[in-house]
Amino acid sequence: MHPTIERMQEVVAKGDESLICELLAEDVRFSPPTYYSTWTGRAPVAAVLGHVGQVFSDFRYRRVLGEGNDWALEFQCKVGDLDAVGVDLITLNKDGLIQEFEVVMRPYKTIGALREAMMARIMTDARFLEFKSALS
Repeated sequence: MHPTIERMQEVVAKGDESLICELLAEDVRFSPPTYYSTWTGRAPVAAVLGHVGQVFSDFRYRRVLGEGNDWALEFQCKVGDLDAVGVDLITLNKDGLIQEFEVVMRPYKTIGALREAMMARIMTDARFLEFKSALS
């Protein structure tokens, strides 16, 4: 297994954005399960993933599939008292850093709870105002 994928399994559930940041390409693109939009750049993506790691509980990877630069990591978790399963779709760049990170999840009710929890966190994290203005 690729060392970045091994390390990712260790750090994502911790919600420590500094550990996550080390694995991301400078121009990483992150597509969340809660809406059809993309976060771009190491700092905003690390911040989003740090918050997600704190919203999820009982997070664990169940299966890892892939080789080379393309990986799928199946996970299960809770958002509040709601169960969820999902898949992290990862593409690594030539340096072995995460270039593309897309998350798909179910069920719909849990995704709604995740969106509400994330919006509450983002609205109180001043960095996201900077990230938003940098994207405009």
